[in-house]
Amino acid sequence: MSDTDSKRIRRVVVVGGGSAGWMAAAALSTYLGKQASVRLIESEEIGIVGVGEASVPHIRMFNQMLGIDEAEFVKRTQGTVKLGIHFQDWSRIGDSYIHGFGVIGRSLGPLPFHQFWLKLRQSGRAAPLGDYSLQTVMAPLSKFIPGDSGAAANSPLADIAYAYHFDASLYARFLRELAERRGVRRTEGRVVAVTQRAADGFVESLRLANGEVIEGDLFIDCSGFRGLLIEQTLKTGYVDWSHWLPCDRALAVPCESVAPINPYTRSTARAAGWQWRIPLQHRTGNGYVYSSQYIGDDEAAATLMANLDGKALAEPRCLSFTTGMRKQGWNKNVVALGLASGFLEPLESTSIYLVQSGIGRLLSLFPDADFNPLLAERFNRETAFEYERIRDFLILHYHATEREDSPFWNYCRTMSIPDSLRETMELFRCDGRYLRNGEDFFALPSWVQVMLGQGIVPQSYHPIVDNMPEDRLLEFVEGTRSTLANAVMAMPAHQDWIDKHWKAPKP
Repeated sequence: MSDTDSKRIRRVVVVGGGSAGWMAAAALSTYLGKQASVRLIESEEIGIVGVGEASVPHIRMFNQMLGIDEAEFVKRTQGTVKLGIHFQDWSRIGDSYIHGFGVIGRSLGPLPFHQFWLKLRQSGRAAPLGDYSLQTVMAPLSKFIPGDSGAAANSPLADIAYAYHFDASLYARFLRELAERRGVRRTEGRVVAVTQRAADGFVESLRLANGEVIEGDLFIDCSGFRGLLIEQTLKTGYVDWSHWLPCDRALAVPCESVAPINPYTRSTARAAGWQWRIPLQHRTGNGYVYSSQYIGDDEAAATLMANLDGKALAEPRCLSFTTGMRKQGWNKNVVALGLASGFLEPLESTSIYLVQSGIGRLLSLFPDADFNPLLAERFNRETAFEYERIRDFLILHYHATEREDSPFWNYCRTMSIPDSLRETMELFRCDGRYLRNGEDFFALPSWVQVMLGQGIVPQSYHPIVDNMPEDRLLEFVEGTRSTLANAVMAMPAHQDWIDKHWKAPKP
């Protein structure tokens, strides 16, 4: 054996199943091949959270990375399409907007489209911003097509951004089958003891309730909020963001599906939080995310149950959480993913993305057995940046509101916010500029749509816009609107697309 071979990690142990554990196991087994064994430990006795059912477009890239066929994935998970999120009553009661995936119009020279739109809006000659983005035109009309491979490169149909709604427990089951076919060994059991090396505190082995001892070189902690390895063993610490994101409870309940199925998530602001509606093929997922400081569990449950579109299929299930993140996602030879790594509430459906992003980061920085500390430092720095920028984006939804009808909204509207978010809001309020911060996950279209949707209206626009003649400006902006409208009208209905191409068997 060469010196290089002797340095390689040979045993990877994933602690915890669910979608996070099986995403990690599937990806590691795909890209480590025979270089290392991958073993996953999970306990039916403990179970999984399994609430998340909405995603962002990155999931398509992750599935492709694993060689997953799209139609099979959608059918196996009772999936539907997600083009964005419809926000109701967030800025003011009665107001609504859609945060759609994809771009807004098309850029011209150095300027994004919304800058040209802002000038026309000031003179009352522009339609609502949603008329200029493909997904926000498609969504309320319940239209969908995954894209036209034959379309011209500059056509809005050439590359349509979309994600999915799906049953997270079915996704975990689907990934488990894939992972086991690729060599992952699953062990049923509950970890009752963790052995660390005396010299450096690295995790050496795990002991199960049945007495079996499992050794490993690298451990992936997917044990949920309790953080069995990252926190209970290594005492890593947690950064609490609940003063900015005060919701700390979620009630989830499925109800009967109502046709036709809409290709978007609905988020309705309530007196002490917000309610989600996620349409799947076999049912609709619902939940109320709220602050226990402003409403009791019973009242929250009554609010949720009174606002379902169909008959409830179960009793509401309660989940408690503290929004924040571990001080280190990678500590010694343990990498935390999913709820073990941190929790940002599901307002923008980032939970599954953060797992997949963490997996991609781990594969990119995958260590040898000597665990070069620079790799962990880089992993933790990039993870913290990602969490903090998503945190700011979520805070924006709560803070930029005119609602003053409940103590909860009064707190959110008047609370102090991170300096990074304040700068972003002030710059946009001045003349509509948004400057992306590095590899910020949410790009300009997302920030622009939400800031405008939440009532942050720029006082002016970029000075270069005035260089365009008025007639050319109107032609450019309104030509975009008519092009998108015509393209969407020619699309099939989302329900028809599902029924023809992605219809799931009845469960």
